[in-house]
Amino acid sequence: MARKRILIIEDDAALVEVLEYNLEQAGYQVSVARGGRAGLHVTESVRPDLILLDVMLPEMDGIEVCRQLRAHESTRDVLILMLTAKSQELDELIGFSVGADDYVTKPFSVNVLLQRIKSLIRRQEPTRQNRDTATSQGIAVDRKSHRAIAANELLPLTKSEFALLDVLIRNPGRAFSRSELIDAALGGDAIVLDRTIDVHIRALRKKLGSHAKVIETVRGVGYRFRDQGN
Repeated sequence: MARKRILIIEDDAALVEVLEYNLEQAGYQVSVARGGRAGLHVTESVRPDLILLDVMLPEMDGIEVCRQLRAHESTRDVLILMLTAKSQELDELIGFSVGADDYVTKPFSVNVLLQRIKSLIRRQEPTRQNRDTATSQGIAVDRKSHRAIAANELLPLTKSEFALLDVLIRNPGRAFSRSELIDAALGGDAIVLDRTIDVHIRALRKKLGSHAKVIETVRGVGYRFRDQGN
């Protein structure tokens, strides 16, 4: 099995050395970028499975790097775990609102970080094994046939509702902002107000019936598909 590729975007040389050593010992293939712009370039060439992204970076901060990664088709699905010395709840929400998959505050235990990385990669494995279908918690989505099923019943979804469910189910546990859902599910060229997403989500929940609770509201951010482990 090919080793998973991890990109560290961090300007603290001492921390990079510790992370690089421990990740390689854990069996990962590791690349390093020292700044935000460099991180974007390395991401395109290395195609990592996961990025450890520091928030405070020279040239371009981690929030903007995350935003740009999520805005491009080729990097939209890469896992992003943000590292920061900040601990305020607002900073965490900002990180999640631009598409981070997880968030670790410095100082942190390397062992804890390795477990968080393993959990993120494992969570995304079913999606990468079959890109046409995604199944979780009694719900199945098939892109090829454009069908969604819950409790063995075909769901009468509109195109927009199907697109929203497809994006959410393939990224369990990840909080999407309304603007991200507009870009990812409805297309960046769609003329849609943020609150229109709320209308679509309400309609989708209604059609999901007893499975409606799998789509959770993240206060101050947007929506996420409930992680099966929670």
